[in-house]
Amino acid sequence: MHGKIRPGRRAFLKASALSVVAFAPSMRAANAAAEASADENEFAFEITRSEAEWKSHLSEEEYRILRQGGTEKFNSSPYRSEMPEGNYACKGCDLKVYDSKWKVVVDRGYVFFKHSRTNSVLSAVDVYFPYGDKNDDEPNDALIEVHCRRCGSHMGHTLVVGKAGLLHCINGASVHFTPKSI
Repeated sequence: MHGKIRPGRRAFLKASALSVVAFAPSMRAANAAAEASADENEFAFEITRSEAEWKSHLSEEEYRILRQGGTEKFNSSPYRSEMPEGNYACKGCDLKVYDSKWKVVVDRGYVFFKHSRTNSVLSAVDVYFPYGDKNDDEPNDALIEVHCRRCGSHMGHTLVVGKAGLLHCINGASVHFTPKSI
């Protein structure tokens, strides 16, 4: 994960989400999604807010992570090593995105899950330059971003983590935990 902020990322996410809808097996579903969007080139999230509304809804750090694609400080989330039963929801809109049964504790400083709940996240390519200069002709690396499918908030990335394989590496600040009721 990284902390660079790129303003064009949200537009790319919306375009990627629209292309997923265009390849839906049912043309009826694709047509309905296109009609629901005010601009046929823009994906319509269920939850939308103005920048001022997002800033009043989230802390400064949460806003930086969820709305600007930032990354929390290494080892800053208590969720990285806790394993109680329950679920994790997006701090932007309260959509349940992860269940504790899919959580994996990995000593890498962030929160990891094997996968998300069905229909809870969208992904996009996040190109960044960890070893070079942004003026280079080609990026040196790319990650797959994880975003809430209901409000578009940035949650983290998918990464290959040693023997654990492909995992969702999530900012603890992007989710809130609700314990399982007994």
